[in-house]
Amino acid sequence: MRVGFAGTPEFAAHALQAILDAGHILPLVLTQPDRPHGRGLRLEASAVKKLAVAHGVTVLQPASLKRPSDREGALAIPVDVLVVAAYGLVLPPEVLAWPRYGCLNIHASKLPRWRGAAPIQRAIEAGDTLTGVTIMQMDAGLDTGPTVEIVEVAIDSRETAGSLHDKLAVAGASAIVAALARLAREGQLTATPQPQSGATYASKIQGADALLDWTQSAQTLDRRVRAFDPVPGAFTRYLGRDLKVWEARTVDRQDDASPPGTILASTADGIDVACGLRASDGALRLTVVQPAGGRRMGAAAFLAGRSIEPGTRFAVATDR
Repeated sequence: MRVGFAGTPEFAAHALQAILDAGHILPLVLTQPDRPHGRGLRLEASAVKKLAVAHGVTVLQPASLKRPSDREGALAIPVDVLVVAAYGLVLPPEVLAWPRYGCLNIHASKLPRWRGAAPIQRAIEAGDTLTGVTIMQMDAGLDTGPTVEIVEVAIDSRETAGSLHDKLAVAGASAIVAALARLAREGQLTATPQPQSGATYASKIQGADALLDWTQSAQTLDRRVRAFDPVPGAFTRYLGRDLKVWEARTVDRQDDASPPGTILASTADGIDVACGLRASDGALRLTVVQPAGGRRMGAAAFLAGRSIEPGTRFAVATDR
């Protein structure tokens, strides 16, 4: 079939590679414009663009699809179906109606749970134990279209957003190839309307979301550390500077008087920090951190040459 593709990051590139491997005709790929990257702010192509160029596929990079002039180049190229994966631009009705069989979206959740921009991070943050990939027939709503296929994926107890991303990218690539094979063979796909109940919204990750709020329980903060690894990275404030927290785990808290953010112990095993408003809320042991301007390091390396005495305190959110 003639398959158009719209996507930008590595998650989408997995699907594009699978579609290429399946032997479909790729007349064009839509991806976001090159972005400044790194200390030199040099323009860098998206993962999808790099892959498409390597395979000689036509690439279009409109900054928007709102105006007719923004989309006329794409709409002039006939396609049977448009596969969309983490593209980042809203598709207007004219684009949704362009392909013969409509637009299929690869969404990294088990819809209707976690519609929106950050389903992977929000699932871990919420403590979900099960997620998935949904192949959805797109409509004008935000991830509201009928579902073609749902593949369930378990969330492991120590899952990070990075590790879950990789699992879902593989599952999504396999699922879209299977859906395209059925469409090519049968000329249609059975789509099931999403249930009215159970919908949640995965809002876009903002930098402030990753600031650890020590008034929350240790279990909650442990999930937040994993949800924001690798991007944007959970952090706290110490002596007026940001300290990234890359790995942590919950530990029992023996005292019941120390306020949230108080350092209870600092050893080679980690830095134990009082969490929540009660001793039962536990403590969080920081085991891998990154000081401002530094590199990731274990607690022992971080504490070498630094004196962090029990009783001192990381800033809580209201202190920032």
